[in-house]
Amino acid sequence: MITPADEALLRRAVALAARAVEAGDAPYGSLLASPDGTVLAEAHNTVRRDRDITAHPELKLARWAARELEPAEAARTALYTSCQPCGMCAGALVRSGLGRVVFALATEQLVELNPASGDWPVLVQDGPALFDEARVPIESYYRPAPPSPA
Repeated sequence: MITPADEALLRRAVALAARAVEAGDAPYGSLLASPDGTVLAEAHNTVRRDRDITAHPELKLARWAARELEPAEAARTALYTSCQPCGMCAGALVRSGLGRVVFALATEQLVELNPASGDWPVLVQDGPALFDEARVPIESYYRPAPPSPA
């Protein structure tokens, strides 16, 4: 449920998106807030300026949270963003341990406003393959051998 406090923080995220456009960047902005609404960090999209396909504001904040916050603290935060996170950002947000995401525009609404934003090529994926070989480094990392008795 979106509260009036959430709406105020969403408006700030939308303002970040507007400032991004003024700076010549793509129109996406996000901020990370503590449970009391204090803004911890904010960012906007700099994909074109940085020539970095990962320079989405949600991903920048997920990285910041994973680096700067303890897991319990991250779980209490909320990310406010002008548009629903893309698949890349959603995955990073899950891995960063953030507690909640609140967005202004849904992906479907974004595509209605800018049809080209939904025009991505299909990525062909083949696999799985080589299970017996691929499992070795995974198992050695996640299930190391017990120490030898002395």
